[in-house]
Amino acid sequence: MAADLEEKTDRYEGLLAEALDAASVAPPEGTPMHDAALDCEEMASSYLADGRHFRDDDDLVNALASFSYGHAWLDAGARIGLFDVPTEGHLFTV
Repeated sequence: MAADLEEKTDRYEGLLAEALDAASVAPPEGTPMHDAALDCEEMASSYLADGRHFRDDDDLVNALASFSYGHAWLDAGARIGLFDVPTEGHLFTV
């Protein structure tokens, strides 16, 4: 079971990092939606950093949860138009 958790944690970290690189803020600067996108992006980045901290402390359960929550912030933002994201592939559910 530990090997499965390790593999999944590593995979989700990679997915979140890749998704952060692939997403770009869609709304124009100076609008409330742009600010909302920046907030979502910051939350995703923070969860990535938190997950890496948990993984470094051998807390794989919380690391996996952090990576998953971070990706959820990006995915939700993409669905409501806060981010331009690839529509093909495995990173987003748009």
